[in-house]
Amino acid sequence: MAIDTFIVGLGNPGPQYERTRHNAGFHLVSELAAAHNIRIRQERHGALVGDGNIGAHRCLLALPQTYMNRSGDSVRRLLSFTGLDPGALVVVHDDMDLPLGRLRLRRCGGAGGHRGIASLLEHLGSPDFTRLKIGIGRPPEGVPAEGYVLQEFAASERDTLRETLARGIAAIEVFLARGLEAAMNTANPLQP
Repeated sequence: MAIDTFIVGLGNPGPQYERTRHNAGFHLVSELAAAHNIRIRQERHGALVGDGNIGAHRCLLALPQTYMNRSGDSVRRLLSFTGLDPGALVVVHDDMDLPLGRLRLRRCGGAGGHRGIASLLEHLGSPDFTRLKIGIGRPPEGVPAEGYVLQEFAASERDTLRETLARGIAAIEVFLARGLEAAMNTANPLQP
């Protein structure tokens, strides 16, 4: 069965970045892989990769090891390797414009100040991919954005993060099974 979907988590490699806000994409894709018995271990084209089935889809999961602002190079090479176009790509990343606990699933769009997405747009030459944004909230007053995204989640935020990542995994599963609109409802269910 040929790979038909490519799911990428954005983040920074190395233990010093492992638990940071900027690595929310790495966390979600790693947990998605574990939920579907996909081992992300093989090094290929500047990323750790693994492939396996999620529902009826054969998926390649990747965690670029090129650092956030150069993610596009690795993703472009992996797309070329698989023979897929950007339309088969799902990118999971952190977003400061969303409060912690919120997700946003959308197709296309600009970088919105996110350097990983800017790198993807530059290297792919197309915005035609799906993004799952994980809210990490805005930095407190006086804390620069660059420092904030490299902070670890506070202990008081970890339960919300776990629940958000679980909803994100469910949203990707629904996206693969039933499409974008159904997945958007899973990502952010209507509040009572």
